[in-house]
Amino acid sequence: MIQTEDMEFAPRVISPENTQEDNETDGSLRPQTLHEYIGQDKVKENLAIYIEAAKRRSEALDHVLLYGPPGLGKTTLSAIIAHELGVNLRITTGPAIEKPGDLVSLLTSLSDNDVLFIDEIHRLSRAVEEILYPALEDRVIDIIIGKGPSARSIRMDLKPFTLIGATTRAGQLSAPLRDRFGVVHRLELYTKEQLTDIVRRSSMILGIPCTADGAAEIAGRARGTPRIANRLLKRVRDFADVMGNGQITQQIASIALSRLEIDELGLDSLDRRMLEMIIKGYGGGPVGLETLASAIGEEAITIEDICEPFLMQLGFLGRTPRGRCATKLAYEHLGYATAEQNSASDDGQLTL
Repeated sequence: MIQTEDMEFAPRVISPENTQEDNETDGSLRPQTLHEYIGQDKVKENLAIYIEAAKRRSEALDHVLLYGPPGLGKTTLSAIIAHELGVNLRITTGPAIEKPGDLVSLLTSLSDNDVLFIDEIHRLSRAVEEILYPALEDRVIDIIIGKGPSARSIRMDLKPFTLIGATTRAGQLSAPLRDRFGVVHRLELYTKEQLTDIVRRSSMILGIPCTADGAAEIAGRARGTPRIANRLLKRVRDFADVMGNGQITQQIASIALSRLEIDELGLDSLDRRMLEMIIKGYGGGPVGLETLASAIGEEAITIEDICEPFLMQLGFLGRTPRGRCATKLAYEHLGYATAEQNSASDDGQLTL
């Protein structure tokens, strides 16, 4: 059973975080093999070699760390690895393993060469991490029985297994834990062409008529994330059923996404409100995170974890020691004149 952590902020249509609606359809949309998996070509090529080598030697695959923004397919890749290896997959999350005993129970229940997937592995407690170190390196666990002077340590051998850790914050992993992963891969944002293929594949699986132009329109506004693309596909389908003949075309997709306030680059009302506040309220910045969060009425964690990464990847936002700044590209996208353009149009009256 897949366990998910509590949401820390209000979900948005273009939020990459997992939602209940995603869980209801993700099972049918997830690819089962590396061949079916779209995108992340370098990661796939390397994993295919590692998996084949492990199968030929009849050994467990080396421990794997997958990191990158949410919604890019880390859980899907773990299921594919287990499927390609022909072994069982156990899925859990860092926050769900509260005590060392929880981890011991998981590890001792694994069969030969099984895969254990821990999502948000950076949220493991320190006590649980200490149990994990010898398990990853020597395939043993040390259990303390009793308390005080009568306490004694028992070492238990574990069957060969593969740990796949996934995290959106690789920098928060402790160095000892990070060093015990033999295979480390970063998942990158998807291109528009890759997302178009994903949307068309999902539309066929879900039985949604969708033209190539309609899929491309959805893909262009999905912020480089398959989870968002699949979510937008389902929202656009509603508009196609009510406003059209049920088929998703470029025109229907454009109308639907505009009604959802998602522009051609994937920015929604919160992204634009944040940039406009920096530009209009603080002269383009710099402005501190807490000040900005108060000004637009949002939590600082929402801005930092959800808005900023994508805006920085687009080159719309800069982070300095003094705070956040809007770039020239942000001015142009929102239709505002930059400070240089205002100076050039000044006839001397504004200066006086």
